[in-house]
Amino acid sequence: MILFDDDYYMYVLKDQASAEAWWEMPDEFSCGFDALARPLRITGEPHRVSLELSGEEPAESELRRLVSDHFQRFWKSQTPPSAASLPEFVAALHVEG
Repeated sequence: MILFDDDYYMYVLKDQASAEAWWEMPDEFSCGFDALARPLRITGEPHRVSLELSGEEPAESELRRLVSDHFQRFWKSQTPPSAASLPEFVAALHVEG
């Protein structure tokens, strides 16, 4: 799960259960993607959130753009993954915890 908060800071979490346990406030969620780059939405209330698909079509270009923007904004001394395939790109992202 690749999630972005309302400041577009990126969080990479290993699975849906970890992401739902990590995320506390639904109103701080901007957007997210699963490992197949399908868009996610967050529902629920504070400290009781759940993630669900908001579309079946992958949004790979949007995911790559947001990751690149995150690196430029928050990790200026590092470069984002440049893997050509989506699985390699996602695997190269640093997982939280």
